[in-house]
Amino acid sequence: MGQDKKPPITIDNVEYVFEDMTQEQQAMFNHCMDLDRKISSAQFNLDQLLVGKQAFIKMLKDSLATPAEQVQ
Repeated sequence: MGQDKKPPITIDNVEYVFEDMTQEQQAMFNHCMDLDRKISSAQFNLDQLLVGKQAFIKMLKDSLATPAEQVQ
């Protein structure tokens, strides 16, 4: 069986091999990957918050459009 070699990393159209990077370069790359995950998670949470806000705005508008005597 062949060695498990990671696919190359492409930065600005230049391919790099992770294993050929220095420890410092590997750490910086790992930070970039972790930040990408955190940004994606934050975007997911933001999407949920925005949808939730829109739902509450709709509920408020519907409530305001209902005559007071019908609201209990």
